[in-house]
Amino acid sequence: MSRVDSLAALPEARAVTAAHATLSGVLADCAPPSLRTPRQREAVASARHEVRLRTAGFLRAYTDRLYDAITAGRTRFLRLAEVCDAAATAVPGLAPTMAESDAEQNRPPEDKEGLDVDQSILISHLLRSSTAGSHLLEAMRRPTPRALRLLPEFERTGHLSLDSVYVQCSAGVAHLTMQRDDCLNAEDNQQVEDMETAVDLILLASAAEVGVIRGGVMSHPRYAGRRVFSSGINLKSLHAGRISFTGFLLGREMGYLAKIIHGLTGVRDHHWDRGAVQKPWLAAVDSFAIGGGAQLMLACDRVIVERDAYFTIPAAREGIIPGVAALRLGRLVGARQARQIILADGRVAAADPVARLLFDEVCAPDDMAAAIAAEASRLASPAVVANRRMLNLADESQESFREFLAEFTVQQAGRLYAKDVLNKVSRFTTSAS
Repeated sequence: MSRVDSLAALPEARAVTAAHATLSGVLADCAPPSLRTPRQREAVASARHEVRLRTAGFLRAYTDRLYDAITAGRTRFLRLAEVCDAAATAVPGLAPTMAESDAEQNRPPEDKEGLDVDQSILISHLLRSSTAGSHLLEAMRRPTPRALRLLPEFERTGHLSLDSVYVQCSAGVAHLTMQRDDCLNAEDNQQVEDMETAVDLILLASAAEVGVIRGGVMSHPRYAGRRVFSSGINLKSLHAGRISFTGFLLGREMGYLAKIIHGLTGVRDHHWDRGAVQKPWLAAVDSFAIGGGAQLMLACDRVIVERDAYFTIPAAREGIIPGVAALRLGRLVGARQARQIILADGRVAAADPVARLLFDEVCAPDDMAAAIAAEASRLASPAVVANRRMLNLADESQESFREFLAEFTVQQAGRLYAKDVLNKVSRFTTSAS
């Protein structure tokens, strides 16, 4: 009997599968979520609650055994969606399959079944395990197949255009330009995928010594002709239910942002060869860094900001948790200031006194290019990579990152279906129609 087959035969696993079969039967007799009667809603909630109780019970006892089975003793490196799908195959009902998650992604918000919560239960248990969680973090920091496929072209030409970003490498400096000019670089699933591909390419390219992240020139009426760093998560996509839980809300944190801070795994195999591939990163902020843009800025080693720009994390207004900002912001500006920014939608302008804790240099718009070139030259110093590695380990160990993500996973999934967020969705879709 294989590792996977032996899991499905466990009494706790059979209990999960049986509870899920009951839920499936209840769902088959019900209308879509938006049309359900109160009695149907109650029946679905009760059956789903039983599945989640059984799932949590199984995972408390068998998380490491499950992960070893689906990764062949941790020799396979699966990304989050693949992990969920493999777990669903190993123990039917334990998590949504990839097909079920894809179908849920295409439903309007009012007809979603809440499968993100089911995924969060599995992923949170995996991350709470030092064995499974550490391996999963390593898997998420490996180069993507797309980046490996595009690398030869990037190495040969020195530039590459993706749907939402443009990457160009010259004289050792790789410039990553975010160019969603229609929506002020608001990130959706596609842009997160493009950002991770671009980050991989810069970390893999032999000619690149430093990565520079900047927003392109906008066509959006309000900022036409001006550069914008990032307006964060694409609220239109969020409120339409088209933001992926594993691919965006978790994958962004464990993927390209983690790669910027801690580098690529799976490229160097020996610790004495300095382990993960790392390079220094510079953020050049024009106009503003809002929400996810602020989180991206926090991941970089140095920050240059245009003098009229500002930084804000409107978590309370958006209704969701601002990624790993709570882990990183406080150590820069202090706990009280971090609470003001995250809980009270505080804005930090480049001219504010606290700005010196967030920005390394403030300059006029016309001076940004020269400042970027000078700063990139400083970051290309041979000792920078080793020193930034040690600074980042001191600031954010993999252990603290893993433990934060384990709780973040369930809290973020819960926020997606909270009443205040669903009310925002309803108001947004009504005004947009």
